[in-house]
Amino acid sequence: MADAQRVRMLPRSVRELPADLAAVLLLTGVTLVVALAPVIRETPLRVVFGLPFVLFLPGYALVAALFPEAGDGPANEEAKETEAGDGDGRDGGIDGIERVALSFGLSIAVVPLVGLVLNFTPFGIRLVPVLVSVSLVTAGGAVVAARRRQLLLAEERFRVPYQEWYAGARAELFEPDSGTDAALNVLLVVSVLLAVSSVAYAVAVPQQGESFTEFYLLTEDEDGELVADGYPTTFTVGDTRPVVVGVTNQEHEPVDYTVVVQLQDVRLTGPNGTEVVVDGATELDRYSVALADNATEQRVVDVRPTTTGQRLRLALLLYRGEPPTDPSVESAYRETHLWVNVTAEE
Repeated sequence: MADAQRVRMLPRSVRELPADLAAVLLLTGVTLVVALAPVIRETPLRVVFGLPFVLFLPGYALVAALFPEAGDGPANEEAKETEAGDGDGRDGGIDGIERVALSFGLSIAVVPLVGLVLNFTPFGIRLVPVLVSVSLVTAGGAVVAARRRQLLLAEERFRVPYQEWYAGARAELFEPDSGTDAALNVLLVVSVLLAVSSVAYAVAVPQQGESFTEFYLLTEDEDGELVADGYPTTFTVGDTRPVVVGVTNQEHEPVDYTVVVQLQDVRLTGPNGTEVVVDGATELDRYSVALADNATEQRVVDVRPTTTGQRLRLALLLYRGEPPTDPSVESAYRETHLWVNVTAEE
């Protein structure tokens, strides 16, 4: 009695909300929690709930809003034949297979459009704005769908035939017509379990991608933004020019790096002048960087040449761990460089 009274206290719109639309709203809310909760968001549940949240739920809610009527499946054929003689039959619904297919297709079309709109707003394409926007689209579609179904006669509304599915599955599994059907049912169940287990394993134990480290140079423009342009190429001995050295660890493990900055006196040899011979190198700076996996450090390095020369190579060498006693481009794990001219003080 107490449970019935609590149910009656709920608003009518909530009490009469169709089960499939209630499930859509519930899964949307659960996805928000899984994607944002500090501990849960680091688990495979984020992928398990995130995929249907992006690929199915928005489309299903919008399709439900567009087609609130019952479909043309076998369950409705007899009713439609009866109504055909009176000329009152409705022809606006779609069957279950069409509804599922359109749900995937519409989701794939709508979610990128949401991202495109966010790209032109101050929020940008970030996790929280995307979650909120997709949730609003899904919830809005579900609310409109529920309202449109309430405006139809009870027998005309779309309903997911849970009881028919359950009865049919129970009959197929536990009351097969023959031994062959029983064997096929067992094979089907085993196949489904294997497929689900494979997907769960792939999500829980994802394969690591390629391991690498990003090593790059940036400069600061007039607006204070970091850009890959406007590098200093002309120096005076004793003059200091800043560059921003970036290191990003994508090695799937913490790494201790060392950055060595050299000014190299080089000459080009070979048939086409493509071979570089280093006649001498002066170390200008050296520092260590300890980065966790997927971490980045961008450090301002002041370059201060101590020797003069034309077309010198300002080489920045990155090592994992300690560098050798004679650092070089060949021994470095990563390297980047600038061609510079250094003149004497006037």
